[in-house]
Amino acid sequence: MSGWHTADNKYRITSIENIRSNNLTVKTFTFNDKACAKAEPGQFLMLWIPGVDEIPLSILGVSEDDKVSVAVKKVGEATEALHNMKESELIGIRGPFGNCFSASKGMVLMIGGGTGIAPLLFLARKLVSKVVGASFVIGAKTKTELLFLDELQSLLGKENVVVTTEDGSCGIKGLCTKPLKSLLAEEEFDMIYSCGPELMIRKIFDLAEKHGMLVEASLERLMRCAIGLCGSCVVGRHRVCRDGPIFRSEQLKEIVSEFGVSKRDFDGRKIQI
Repeated sequence: MSGWHTADNKYRITSIENIRSNNLTVKTFTFNDKACAKAEPGQFLMLWIPGVDEIPLSILGVSEDDKVSVAVKKVGEATEALHNMKESELIGIRGPFGNCFSASKGMVLMIGGGTGIAPLLFLARKLVSKVVGASFVIGAKTKTELLFLDELQSLLGKENVVVTTEDGSCGIKGLCTKPLKSLLAEEEFDMIYSCGPELMIRKIFDLAEKHGMLVEASLERLMRCAIGLCGSCVVGRHRVCRDGPIFRSEQLKEIVSEFGVSKRDFDGRKIQI
């Protein structure tokens, strides 16, 4: 495959420069990497924890001095091992991989749940000075799990950030799709960007279709190679690592039988989402 011999696919060893706890289960890790510092919002990298495993992570942010940040939730063996690492310890990096969100200049709506907020924050930083207007719906199970809320409110204005929590501890009680019907009825958005649980994204897509609005969604699948070789991230005729992770409305229409319905497990079998 063409991606196998590219410079982006070669491991670079770097050290963790900064670790910040966002809440009880999420930490932001910052390190130096020239290649990934050129990434665009929506792209991802592969991070290797020595002696444990390699995991795909959306890029949270980059800087001109080659700093790269990722937000990592502790959900399994590899992420727990990463959470236990200290500053100055070594990690391996490949990437950046995949495509990116497009740069709309009109009215945009961003909808993120959980750590899906990370690539959308990266996007918001890029778009805020270029769009006519930007709104953000942020969701989490409870108030303590809301990520990057202060920065989003500072960036876009508090009036443009709608907060939802499943237990009602902050903002609207319910999923972040709950305020969507009224938002789409009140405003015509030129683009809706989304990232988070796939069932959430499917609901966003279905509502956007009813209102005739375009969607760009970051899909998550099991990614082992990141270059299209293993096939573990296949959805429909697409490989999420090579053809995504950002999928647009016309592509999502092609995969509605699987999108938000099924995915492949570690053995390659289709399982229900």
